[in-house]
Amino acid sequence: MRIMMIDRSAFHGSITALLTPFADGKVDAKRFQDFVAWQIAEGTHGVVPCGTTGESPTLSHDEHQHVIKLCLDVAKGKVPVIAGCGSNCTEEAVRLTRTAEKLGADAVLQVVPYYNKPTQEGLYQHFKAIHDASSLPVILYNVPSRTVASLNTETIARLAELPRIAGIKDATGDIARPVKTRASCGENFRQLSGEDSNVLAFLAVGGHGCISVTSNIAPRLCAELYNAYAAGDTETANSINDKLMPLHDAMFCETSPGPVKYAAALLGLCRYELRLPLVPISKANEKIVDETLRKVGLLSADAVLRQKA
Repeated sequence: MRIMMIDRSAFHGSITALLTPFADGKVDAKRFQDFVAWQIAEGTHGVVPCGTTGESPTLSHDEHQHVIKLCLDVAKGKVPVIAGCGSNCTEEAVRLTRTAEKLGADAVLQVVPYYNKPTQEGLYQHFKAIHDASSLPVILYNVPSRTVASLNTETIARLAELPRIAGIKDATGDIARPVKTRASCGENFRQLSGEDSNVLAFLAVGGHGCISVTSNIAPRLCAELYNAYAAGDTETANSINDKLMPLHDAMFCETSPGPVKYAAALLGLCRYELRLPLVPISKANEKIVDETLRKVGLLSADAVLRQKA
């Protein structure tokens, strides 16, 4: 395995956890690549194919590889591509990581193994095995609301000693965690929020950006929030944050990615098609998304009616 110096500074800003468009049960390649191109044009700082928002648990192995390649063909060299390669089977996560490396991904996102409920030692050994299997940077993903198991600060610090463990996506919602993680892992360890609603607070306590659901439908606003904060313009960052907050809430009014895929369909970005066991959101929640898109200025009432016609 080749030794590679890791430029962790590339992993920052508004990074979109890309949805996966489907058409009649299959991955809609053209829509997906058009969507990735639009994200880049709107100022998104990085993209994550095959994450939770991309419905990765429902993708076949061939589809998983295909989606990563489709993304790389558009985004490579323009923004970092962090391929979702997580699994609750270490061998499978290693296989996906090696595939992403061969395809040319810039890094991989690795979720805490779900269902198995590993110990902290088990979590360390899982991520170390992935780290040792390729030369790609690894972004840990801690989302206990979905995985039950959770990385503690001591285990994160232990993993951060490995040269290619580059950072973490923290979806715990605990705003004290980035402070503790920075103290344990240092300033160079990339910390990315996994909660859209706390991104500004996360940045203020040492975070470097957000792997975002909302940026699927509001990429420019999400990128501009980060850019304003990075430039020291906290007044503008706060103003954008206030505007986005109702949208963040609406995107999680029901299990994600149901709401964001519905919103993306209203915006003409994809079909409103999910894979079981996910189903369309309720009519009541459709109304919440409709009203919020109009309130934020992303869609007119007439456009909502046309899309539903």
